[in-house]
Amino acid sequence: MNVQVVKTLLLATSVTIVALAVILFPEHTLEASKSGLSMWWNIVFPSLLPFFIISELLIGIGVVRFIGILLEPLMRPLFRVPGSGAFVFAMGVASGFPAGAKYTAHLRQNNDITAIEGERLVSFTNCSNPLFIFAAVGVGFFHNPALGVILAAAHYGGNIMVGLVMRFHHPEDHHPTVTIRSHQSRLSLAFSALHDTRMNDKRPFGKMMGDAVHSSIKTLLMVGGFIILFSVLNELLSVIGLAPLLAGALRSILILLQLPPELDVPLLSGMFEITLGSQLASESSATLVAQAMITSFILAFNGLSVQAQVASILADTDIRFKPFFFARLLHGFFAAFLTLVIWKPLYLNYLSPGNGSLPVLNREDTPSIIESVYSFLEQTGPWITLFFLLTFIVLFTQQFNQTKRKGFK
Repeated sequence: MNVQVVKTLLLATSVTIVALAVILFPEHTLEASKSGLSMWWNIVFPSLLPFFIISELLIGIGVVRFIGILLEPLMRPLFRVPGSGAFVFAMGVASGFPAGAKYTAHLRQNNDITAIEGERLVSFTNCSNPLFIFAAVGVGFFHNPALGVILAAAHYGGNIMVGLVMRFHHPEDHHPTVTIRSHQSRLSLAFSALHDTRMNDKRPFGKMMGDAVHSSIKTLLMVGGFIILFSVLNELLSVIGLAPLLAGALRSILILLQLPPELDVPLLSGMFEITLGSQLASESSATLVAQAMITSFILAFNGLSVQAQVASILADTDIRFKPFFFARLLHGFFAAFLTLVIWKPLYLNYLSPGNGSLPVLNREDTPSIIESVYSFLEQTGPWITLFFLLTFIVLFTQQFNQTKRKGFK
């Protein structure tokens, strides 16, 4: 039988089963949808939107080209990507997924990188942000801010390791470092590129900002849809009885790796949606180091929810999704391994509550900056989301009316 025919049958069968499950279990579907919507409405949207808008402006003004030329000698030898990849990595770390994929796709659409360079770049720039690792996971789930240091070190260290490995992806695709004339410094060349980019973009700054808001909100609406969808899928797997079967297969793998088998359900849930998986891992009866290793794997794998977001973003380019999926598995194993390696020297010997060497962020009387930001988002996040959704409606209406008037002309 033709492979495409089999694929069609599998897709049709899977979607039909999900549709029937939604109809048969409406209460579970509603609760899972509300849970996913709450996380997007309160935390995800207001925390990511400022980074997305500012990044769109930096790209439009030409700052990314400026950074790219300056950091070309660093990024090209290490990761075999242009210097602008440093901007993508920095924004990916600061704002979290799917920022790395969004800006990689943006660079590809502007022909600033090749498809192969895009595959290398997206593999190590799509990461979890510090706010989620420290506040949501470390403080919210584990009630242990010091654990956030371990998870963050393993997560971002694993990302760099993935980038170093992915530099060997398609070794025949070789692009030399940008050379400069003898009489021209790299700084002056970078500034010239910044100025040329700004002059070539004929949009006034107000129009540029409006487009940045419009584009950012569209991306975040897509992100919200995927979060809600995979929250529902995760719940339905448990309701229809497939979760225990899949968890049984993961249990065998955990036993083979000498990890506690009771982490099978958290791992399965985390492979769909990282928030629920991390929460279940923190509530399990396994040892703390085992919980940390599984949580590191979940954060690095990103969950199928985030991977679906990335696939949707990359679909507008010729960047393939398969290398990204391979990189997520690689990152998961790297992050779990790094957690085990640094556990004793960093956590037990320095950060553990029992040795009296806790960092400042663990003092109960003075919450950390990240905890304060997380608390602020929980209180004001819905209002921020509502304001910008209304802004999006106004911008979309104006754009629609302008297009309609041009059509009549």
